[in-house]
Amino acid sequence: MKKSIFCLLLALPLLFSQCSSNSQLSQAKALGNCRYTLASADSIYLAGIDVRQLRKLEDLNPARFPRLAAGLLTRNVPLDARINLDITNPTNKMAGINQLEYRVLLAGQELFNGFLNQRIEVQPGGGKTRVPVRLNTNAYQLLTDSKTRDAFTQLVQNLSGASGSQPSKLTIKIKPTLDLLGKQVNYPGYITIDQDVTNKILLGN
Repeated sequence: MKKSIFCLLLALPLLFSQCSSNSQLSQAKALGNCRYTLASADSIYLAGIDVRQLRKLEDLNPARFPRLAAGLLTRNVPLDARINLDITNPTNKMAGINQLEYRVLLAGQELFNGFLNQRIEVQPGGGKTRVPVRLNTNAYQLLTDSKTRDAFTQLVQNLSGASGSQPSKLTIKIKPTLDLLGKQVNYPGYITIDQDVTNKILLGN
């Protein structure tokens, strides 16, 4: 009897680990079946300039903004923003993850990348969670490369709330990271979100 109890106690950690792994896999799978929407963006600065000052194409003139001119000369034009991502769970299972990798692409070129280290949970049956994601990058290449310059300028105008600008198409790729038996394991493939960014994005419309 004592031997059986001892064996059971030894097996408990393994059983708990297995249950935890299965739970993480189930929640990550449900996360992959969720719906994602870029709800809004705020606190957006290009070379320290609030993008709300850049509503017209001519406003991007470096002569008006010394910090933008200096950034172009040093090839360092910081772009900082916060986006608010709404995640809706239509499944009947809890969706969740503790860490995820993200990539944001514009015109096929990577705009932002990074990791989000926080617990994200979305309740089943239509539950919704808003996740703020802080983004920063060097926009020099985007501003100077002929392949991305027009698309990036259009994105800045949309983020500034400029009227009359065409929607910008962003692609957001998310890859959850699982903690399985003490090892970090990437979710197979990316969850891909294609999102039109319009001039109403600052208002969350």
